Amino acid sequence: VAERALMPNQDQLIQSKRLDLIRMTPAFLAAGLAGDVPNASALINALVPPEWLLEQPFMLRRLRQVQADPTYQPWMPRAICLRQAGAMIGHIGFHTQPGAAYLQDYAPQGVEFGYTIYGAYRQQGYASEAAAALMQWAAQTHHVAQFVLSISPDNLPSQRIARHFDFQKVGEQMDEEDGLEEIFVRKV
Repeated sequence: VAERALMPNQDQLIQSKRLDLIRMTPAFLAAGLAGDVPNASALINALVPPEWLLEQPFMLRRLRQVQADPTYQPWMPRAICLRQAGAMIGHIGFHTQPGAAYLQDYAPQGVEFGYTIYGAYRQQGYASEAAAALMQWAAQTHHVAQFVLSISPDNLPSQRIARHFDFQKVGEQMDEEDGLEEIFVRKV
């Protein structure tokens, strides 16, 4: 993969020490849904791994979300790309725009995000680095002061990340797909 050219603005590219967080476009999601790895890789200028193709429901949900509301685009998921390797190692992104109705009880102006790091890249600090960069972008660019994570009690690595960033547990919920989740809020 050729060296990635800097994109025009911070809404498209967020950088940290080792990572590029590249906003997924509708074309990227459509390429993933079609199983078109070469096109998907070209769209983010990084190698897209086979694990990405296993996330069809996620891709479809986010594609439908931006098609229904184009103002969601800056908040769309981002490919987490390891700059030195030129490879997508996971993804991170917001579930909605800030101030979503379902967050009113515990983070009225907040925004929820989630992340996935693929197996070969876990336990190397990439999730924490990506989370820090994403929260910094939202706080500096859009003045977001509350962040939400919903984490399974069994997901010990994500529980550690929540503690690392001083997220506070504010409740629990039963998610249709993921089962029991603990809800954490961080106020900046």
